[in-house]
Order: sequence, then C-alpha cells, then structure tokens
Amino acid sequence: MRSEQSMMDNLRSLWEHRDLLWLWSARETSVRYKQSLLGIGWAVLQPLAFSLMFTLVFSVVIKVPTAGIPYPVFSFTAMLPWTLLATSVNFGVSSLVNNMNLITKIYFPREILPLAVVATACIDFLVAAVLYLVMLVWYRIPITPLVLWLPLFVTVQLALIVGVVLIGAALLVFFRDVRFLVPLGMQLWLYASPVIYPASLVPAQWQWLYRLNPMVGLLESYRAVLLYGQSPSFSLLLPALVISAILFFGGYRWFKHAEPAFADLI
Repeated sequence: MRSEQSMMDNLRSLWEHRDLLWLWSARETSVRYKQSLLGIGWAVLQPLAFSLMFTLVFSVVIKVPTAGIPYPVFSFTAMLPWTLLATSVNFGVSSLVNNMNLITKIYFPREILPLAVVATACIDFLVAAVLYLVMLVWYRIPITPLVLWLPLFVTVQLALIVGVVLIGAALLVFFRDVRFLVPLGMQLWLYASPVIYPASLVPAQWQWLYRLNPMVGLLESYRAVLLYGQSPSFSLLLPALVISAILFFGGYRWFKHAEPAFADLI
C-alpha cells in the first residue's frame, strides 16, 4: 500500500510540474534542430533512408516475403515506430548526465528530463507519419476501421519506451559505460525485431522466446491493421502489453528510488 501511495505521489508531483515538462520538451525540439539545414525534415529522412536501404537489400538482392505488400511500405510501417523507440532511447538515456548543472542547482521531478526527450521523439513520429499516409495512398493500401487499434499500440509502445529510457537514464548516472552499451544494444534490438523481415520467418521452436521482445508484438500489430486489414494477434500483442507495463511501472519506481542519489553522483 505504501509503494502504491508513493507512486501516486510521484505522478501527482509530475502532473503539478506539467508546464515545466511542456517547456522543456519545446526546448529539446528547438535545440535538436537549431542551425540544422533540414530542420525537422530529419524526422522524415532518417526512417525513410533506412527503409530505402532495406528495400534495396531485401527486395532486390535478397527477397523477403511480405505477403504481397510492396517492400518499401512494408519496411516503413515498422521503421516508423522503431525510430520512435530508437530516438527516445539514444537521446533520453543521456538526458540526466547532459543536464548535470541543472540537477545540482534546483529541485524538480527528474523524470521530466528523459520524458521531454520522449515527447520530442513523438513530434518526429507524427511528422514522419504524414509521409507514411502518402505512401499508403501511393501504393493504394486502404485504411480500414481497424486503425482504431492504433491508439492502444502507441500507448503500449510509449509505456515500453518510458520504462526503458528511465531505467537507462538512471543507470548512466551510476555507470557511465551505459553510454557505450546503448548504441550496441539498439542495433542488436533492431535485428531481433521484425523491422526488415516478418516475424513468421523465425522458426516455430523459437517463437516463444522471440515474442518476449515486446517490439515483436507491436510491430506485427501495426502491420496487421495498417497493411493487411487484420485484427492484431493477441498471442503476439499480449506479451508486449504485459512486458511493457512491467518495464513502465518497475522502471518508474526504480528511477524515483534512485533519484535522491543523482545530484551527488553527477
């Protein structure tokens, strides 16, 4: 009961500082694209460039089965949410250490710093989603009522992202080696997720282990409702939902538990 009360108190404090979260998110967006030639256009260029590279390799050199869906839109459907995850983690994990002067001077809920990075990544996600809609029209892929599943998928993915970012940001305060592990971990996670290939290519005997990766259920669910006009597979989505919830609540509790030591260690 005490831990539940502590969680509620933390969430209440975060809500009271929502204006600061909004301002810091705006600052993150401004700083990221300040003096950038393409500006927020990088939000579109990054997933698009990866999709074009994957299209060249996996639809020309190596044929990857896509059940009749053109490979560019097949890969971009997964690359879009994957970029949301990767951008959030790559920038969010270092958010505490990069703002050490601020942390040592004034008090505010420290989770605002990594959460602002996630909010900025969400803006990039929405901008790139406009290009995705153009691709759906170009390839004549109909949008069905099943897109009403999308808010659930995005919510589950954001819970996963926030949990991973909070854990990573706190760990970096204690162990600076985390800074070097994040790029490697994200690259391995990419190839362990069905971004460039369908999950059905994984042998049946390994599916149970493969589905412990929450991005498997999420990416396959995005493709199911957007490309194939099918309801998501609950055998894929349920593990993603459970693991994302565990990471969100567990990560947030551990972050707040470690928070008092941040100022001293940074």
